[in-house]
Amino acid sequence: MFKKESVLAWRSRNSYYPESTPPSSKMTDPVYRMTPGSKSKVKSSVQRAIRTKIAETYPLLAPHIDEIIPKKSQLDLLKLPDRVSLYALGNEPLFWQHMDDPLIPHLRVVHAFPTCFSRIGIDRGAIRFVLSGATLMAPGLTSTGGRLPEAEGKLEEGEVVVIEAEGKEEACLVGQLRMGTEEIREKKKGVVMDGGHFLGDGLWNLSID
Repeated sequence: MFKKESVLAWRSRNSYYPESTPPSSKMTDPVYRMTPGSKSKVKSSVQRAIRTKIAETYPLLAPHIDEIIPKKSQLDLLKLPDRVSLYALGNEPLFWQHMDDPLIPHLRVVHAFPTCFSRIGIDRGAIRFVLSGATLMAPGLTSTGGRLPEAEGKLEEGEVVVIEAEGKEEACLVGQLRMGTEEIREKKKGVVMDGGHFLGDGLWNLSID
């Protein structure tokens, strides 16, 4: 269902990675590798609840829910390190969840339905930090090139947001806000997001059999 491509192919279109430092050279770093644990079938009642929760959390994605998780499909649950659960359909990762936190879309879902999620933007200078797994800090959003919503469209702490980058075509990070966008604008410092899913990380590179 989703567009299949390597990080290198993605980079060639978005130019996130310098030619001299391809992401494949980072594959020995644990941040960029992930080995799934147990895999089990999701019960039909749980799958219905997941579909409902996704539609509630991401209203703009609701019209596409039958495309993402067809009613008669079979979701798999994969246990990942650090108490993370990944829901997949066949070999396609769809949503992940840390303990009881919200269901968060895999970046492949974000890239397939880019307008269905709340979005903010980082400046060019923050890109290399995001793609190294560093904590996202407020200056990357408040400096020239960053982007925050106006007050009427403000986002609150705990909401799931997609991070886009200045001059790039597709999102590079998705996760929960650690402070609201109005607080980010006011303070201009502090942690905005940690523990998110970024392009080229272990979740992106995960192979599902």
